[in-house]
Amino acid sequence: MKYLFILLFPFLMLAQSNFDKAKDSFDMGKSDLYQKQYEQLLKSDPNNLKALEGLGDIAGLNKQWDKSLGYYEKLKALRPYEADYHYKYGGALGMKALEVNKFKALGMISTIKESFEKAIQLDPKHIEARWALVELYIKLPSLIGGSESKAIKYSNQLALLSAVNGYLSRGHIEEYYERYANAEYLYKKAIVAGGSKHSYQTLVNLYKNKMDAPDKANAVWNDYKQKYTTN
Repeated sequence: MKYLFILLFPFLMLAQSNFDKAKDSFDMGKSDLYQKQYEQLLKSDPNNLKALEGLGDIAGLNKQWDKSLGYYEKLKALRPYEADYHYKYGGALGMKALEVNKFKALGMISTIKESFEKAIQLDPKHIEARWALVELYIKLPSLIGGSESKAIKYSNQLALLSAVNGYLSRGHIEEYYERYANAEYLYKKAIVAGGSKHSYQTLVNLYKNKMDAPDKANAVWNDYKQKYTTN
């Protein structure tokens, strides 16, 4: 059982990205001020969606998972057809699973998965939920639902929505299973398709951390800087 929980850990860490993104919405030096403003707003308007979501995000950033889940649970009740509320709930639950005993954590997996699937059902173009499911299915042991073919299914769906995300997600699967040449090819395709800094960084990390090819890593990063940075 300890072995299973260790395998779950990398997937659950993906949920942290939900809250990292929330940092873009706040000046974190003023998060206490935002929290007080939202709490004051809820006193006069207990169902204010912006305040509830903001407080859920702030609680998540502070790793107060139960508090965060409470806000997202209320948001789901008020707006059950809003995909992001289900997605954020799944992310917060995933982070909570890191802090409870391993038996309880394993019992949360189905709810985490269902939350991401619900987000996709409500928003067929929801990219983040598909990424979460790709990660879920490659990191879970097959005994409790892990499946490369299911991960590929969601990667294929990402490809239909965004060529870059399709290449990156399939490359991520190939990298996880140590098929590094395939991952390299796909990450290069992602660079051609979109040219984002993230695409370049993903290929650089593959070269540095998995393929022991620092010269290639440096060449890719220099290519990025020449194309996209200014003096």
